[in-house]
Amino acid sequence: MKKILAAAFASAFLAFAPQAQAQTPPNVLVVGQIAEPKSLDPHAVTAVNDFRILVNLYDGLVRYKDGTLEVEPSLAESWTISDDGKTYTFKLREGVTFHDGSPFNAEAVKFNFDRMLKEDHPFHDTGPFPLSFFFSTVEDVTADDETTVTFKLSAPYAPFLSNLAYPTGLMVSPEAVRTHGKDFGRNPSGTGAYKFAEWDANAKMVAVRNEDYWDGAPELEALIFRPITDANTRIAEMLSGGLDVMVEVPPDSLQQFKTDESFTVLEQAGPHVWFLILNAKEAPFNSKAARQAANYAINKKALVENILQGTAEVAAGPTPPAFAWAYNEGLEPYPYDPDKARALLKEAGYNGEEITFYVTEGGSGMLDPIAMGTAIQADLQAVGMNVKIETYEWNTFLGKVNPGLEGKAAMAEMAWMTNDPDTLPFLALRTEAMPDKGGFNSGYYSNAKVDALLEKARQVTDQRERAALYKEMQEIVQEDAPWVFVANWKQNAVTKASVEGFKLQPSFFLMLQDVRKPQ
Repeated sequence: MKKILAAAFASAFLAFAPQAQAQTPPNVLVVGQIAEPKSLDPHAVTAVNDFRILVNLYDGLVRYKDGTLEVEPSLAESWTISDDGKTYTFKLREGVTFHDGSPFNAEAVKFNFDRMLKEDHPFHDTGPFPLSFFFSTVEDVTADDETTVTFKLSAPYAPFLSNLAYPTGLMVSPEAVRTHGKDFGRNPSGTGAYKFAEWDANAKMVAVRNEDYWDGAPELEALIFRPITDANTRIAEMLSGGLDVMVEVPPDSLQQFKTDESFTVLEQAGPHVWFLILNAKEAPFNSKAARQAANYAINKKALVENILQGTAEVAAGPTPPAFAWAYNEGLEPYPYDPDKARALLKEAGYNGEEITFYVTEGGSGMLDPIAMGTAIQADLQAVGMNVKIETYEWNTFLGKVNPGLEGKAAMAEMAWMTNDPDTLPFLALRTEAMPDKGGFNSGYYSNAKVDALLEKARQVTDQRERAALYKEMQEIVQEDAPWVFVANWKQNAVTKASVEGFKLQPSFFLMLQDVRKPQ
């Protein structure tokens, strides 16, 4: 039935093209995304581009409350936490089934976490699971009965519930994993508001309404996610009516949509950092002086004002100001100072060696990456750095950057949207998060004090104490400059004016269960 519906929606979609302002199918939401999803297995991906799809196909034990990063019940109706903070017991919602008809229960929860965390699990080879770091403190998961599951942690872990709400905590069907094995990512089955129907590579991914959704069936009949990597093509499709929703609107086009009554523009600040990873393992950026030089050399204010046209603010460090309780307001961004940059490069012994700079054509939260990369290249060349750009499609780009820059490049663009002040530094700045250890510290930064602060901050439950630890970490990291701290973005999207109920979330996910499209 799902394939029949998918074919019907796809036929309707084709039948409407190329007529203007009317070509998306009735009661079907067509979303223009910045790239093809890598996989529809939530445990196997890291990009917000993929997460925007997956949160509509799957549920977790908990979820973020609408408009916040606060946790509320989802597949778990309630939970208790032991006095020592090391045992979490969840009471599960009864009567929920996966899209393939198999039951959601405590054994299914155990399967999900054992699959990610236990190397001897029979389906651990269906990974890798790059964000299983989120649950590194989980020692054991026990199915106490059909509707009760207990997590035992090795130590108190403050971000645990928040990480459960992140897509890495979404629940997949064990039966579907057993059936499809390593191909589960192309044959997904969750419990979400929409069921997977079809994935036509580089063209569309179709999901149809789950009539039996435990939280109430959505009004839309289907979602169609279209990967359109070229921003100009996405804009043209939006203007001509081929899309109902477009995410990550280039700054040049925002005003055009704002002045057209046919569209609604949404903007919202969120926990986002756009930065340049510097390869601290190899010259020239194995020298702190050279890393600081790059921070002084780049005119970040001009980038934000001229290229991003006010849709972002200059970043001061590794933690976005959206985490107000943990943000170090005392930090000032590196000022634009080319003369100081030249002096620091001389101190570092840089003699004009070629610097390879990885740039992407487009990706999650990457903020006009080609224009930004070109401007950054010009600023660095102006102080004597010999920078060569290599540009890649998003998934290819991740395949080059995530395994580490050693022997390949000196620097790379990157952006993260995170759910907790722990997430980005723990996964991308710790010594134990280097690529050979399964993390995303692609520039090989290492500072024992930072490691200790991050470890302690995870175990402290008092928010004020956690905040003090994160603020100290930010000071050290800003001084060490393992990254060029570029911008904190205000996310945006544009919809047809006829679309109702669409919201931006601070998580940067697209929660489409309550969206309507009256005809």
